[in-house]
Amino acid sequence: MKKIVFVFICTLLVSASYAQDGGHQKIENAKIGLITNRLNLTPEQSQQFWPVYNEFDDRKKEIRKQMRKLIVETNTLTTPDEKILTNLKETLNLQQKEVDLEREYMNKFLKVINVRQLAELYKAEQMFTQMLIQRLNKKQQ
Repeated sequence: MKKIVFVFICTLLVSASYAQDGGHQKIENAKIGLITNRLNLTPEQSQQFWPVYNEFDDRKKEIRKQMRKLIVETNTLTTPDEKILTNLKETLNLQQKEVDLEREYMNKFLKVINVRQLAELYKAEQMFTQMLIQRLNKKQQ
């Protein structure tokens, strides 16, 4: 449940950032820059890595979009209990889909980057999320 709340908060923060900074592309460019810098990709690795990463990222965003929709529906006061239970079960299914996706792409990433770069990728993604949250918190103060 903590993960669902975290995803929801991140989504709200990122959505707020889009409106304040003027666009999704600016955030995506910053993410690409951070990941490229942290992974220290060779030109050959970069050419193979980014199509795989972008495919992974698109699929992950789609799963999270579905989760956000369920969370919004579930948090509505007029939602019947049966619907809330159905949404909670579907949210768990989506979380499992996300884990399965991460496992699937771990193997795909390891075909183009080494294991240390993969570990750095995961750290860079977490770092990027934390940086976004910190920036949004500063703007709200």
